[in-house]
Amino acid sequence: MAALGWLTPRRRPSTARSVLAGEAAAEAARKSTLPDDQSPGTEQDAAAKAEAGEAPFPVVGDDRAAAFFDLDNTVMQGAAIFHFGRGLYKRKFFQRRELTRFAWQQAWFRLAGVEDPEHMQDARDSALSIVKGHRVSELMSIGEEIYDEYMADRIWPGTRALAQAHLDAGQRVWLVTAAPVETATIIARRLGLTGALGTVAESVGGVYTGRLVGEPLHGPAKAEAVRALAAAEGLDLDRCAAYSDSHNDIPMLSLVGHPYAINPDAKLRKHARALDWRLRDYRTGRKAAKVGIPAAAGVGAIAGGTAAAVALHRRRR
Repeated sequence: MAALGWLTPRRRPSTARSVLAGEAAAEAARKSTLPDDQSPGTEQDAAAKAEAGEAPFPVVGDDRAAAFFDLDNTVMQGAAIFHFGRGLYKRKFFQRRELTRFAWQQAWFRLAGVEDPEHMQDARDSALSIVKGHRVSELMSIGEEIYDEYMADRIWPGTRALAQAHLDAGQRVWLVTAAPVETATIIARRLGLTGALGTVAESVGGVYTGRLVGEPLHGPAKAEAVRALAAAEGLDLDRCAAYSDSHNDIPMLSLVGHPYAINPDAKLRKHARALDWRLRDYRTGRKAAKVGIPAAAGVGAIAGGTAAAVALHRRRR
């Protein structure tokens, strides 16, 4: 993506950075939107649902409705950025100790359940340092390979079916994730979705500078991205749906008329039940019991450090 001259200084309020990140993500998503070659659903599909006593949703032919899916642990098991990091490590972009550190940072957010600014900044800086100086086209090409190696077999079939239902109804479907927009776009294209909203990294002349546009597309920034895209595309958010596993996405889920909690963490499950939101859980019983433990915990450094993370979090409190 071409460089944008209005990078947000760190001293600006986080809400302003969220708006900037959201607008940048919406702009990137519209530029990379896939051709609409999906087959719409039929009136017979809606009639079948009505006969079964179900409200016809998604509504066939409603072009002002769309669906927004969180990626990590909603559409795909584990964190996309971690899987991408594994692929870059395999290609010797960085050393093993950096992979361990990167994996530990991902585990921290899941274990602690909060976004400590210091840790968020550290994770952001380490991720950006990995791609700084590399060409966007290079990372896109590698991302295609990494998807096949580490991500394709981790898509939740249940969530994929939900996304397909919206596509079959003639609606557009976007991923919304803190992962880099380039990675998110690859995943969206492979799944046949419309496109993706993701974190936008600055590039100059097709080369990453190591800086972000705004901040990572996380929490409130996701809601801002959805809001900006809906305004640009003429969508009615009350007729749209959103899907996520995390309480961090409550701002995005609260923005639409049809929020769904998918494989929810404990806080989101409680919130969803209180507001009578629909819930879906595609994990096995054992995985569901481990809410909060990262699905990427196959790395020994994470598994061995769980107790230390919890203890450190308690000391910080």
